[in-house]
Amino acid sequence: MEELVDLITNNKIPIGYWAKLFTEWAKVAFKSFFDVVTVLLKVPMDATADSLLAVPPLILIVLFAAIAYLLQRNWRIVALVVLGFLFILNQGMWKLTVETLVLAIYATAFSLLLGIPLGILATRRKWVWNVMSPILDLMQTLPTFIYLIPMLAFFGLGIVPGVIATVIFAIPAPIRQTYLGLTQVPNALVEAGESFGCDRWQLLSRVKIPAALPIIMAGVNQCIMLSLSMVVIAALVAAGGLGGAVVRALGQNNIGLGVESGSSIVIVAIILDRMLRWRQRRVPAGKPAKG
Repeated sequence: MEELVDLITNNKIPIGYWAKLFTEWAKVAFKSFFDVVTVLLKVPMDATADSLLAVPPLILIVLFAAIAYLLQRNWRIVALVVLGFLFILNQGMWKLTVETLVLAIYATAFSLLLGIPLGILATRRKWVWNVMSPILDLMQTLPTFIYLIPMLAFFGLGIVPGVIATVIFAIPAPIRQTYLGLTQVPNALVEAGESFGCDRWQLLSRVKIPAALPIIMAGVNQCIMLSLSMVVIAALVAAGGLGGAVVRALGQNNIGLGVESGSSIVIVAIILDRMLRWRQRRVPAGKPAKG
């Protein structure tokens, strides 16, 4: 038995060595591509962060409060947004918070731009879902640190590998929720759309997506929360933001900095969740619904 164990362990399959060779080959073969992607991502993200930081914090807080009211029509959520951001400003975490918001916004935007169409495609082609489903399971099972290793090798330090790793980590949520929402649209609703002469595009855009919107928006919220949860991990490749403060606090055993930066991340997550949560429009009694 021991000889069999020795035979297995002494004949290691060199997957690590193969991965190293592939990475070194890809870095050389696709260097131009990685450079272009770095520029295309870094320039607008830096410009967005600089533009937001150029706005006085109190004015930016008022703008966020106005957006919260337009989205939710709820003064309690507006108060939460104002008080939360004022607390962050009071703790001296404003600049880092803006950097974190930029990273989360870009990562969420890319995840949704890729994830929602893929979810729609999966409902149209069953084989697409059969192929994607185990891949999504793998993406959600792998430790988050794993995503940073190839991104660091290909793109180096900075916000670019952080946002790409965040997209890979967060994109399963919108894909799954879009697929789930569209496949759960009642058949009677679909048949009603078909009876009115809707073609495939009209059926999707005017019947299925509106009916599935609450579930799709739940995927959007999950995507945002996953992006924010990746902030600390992304800081390990110098992505900056509040995650960088958490990493510094960990390295210095600085409890005060850790509590300040950690609570700021929690507040940002709560604010974004409440601002973007799907609000069911209620029809007043006795009044027919529009459209």
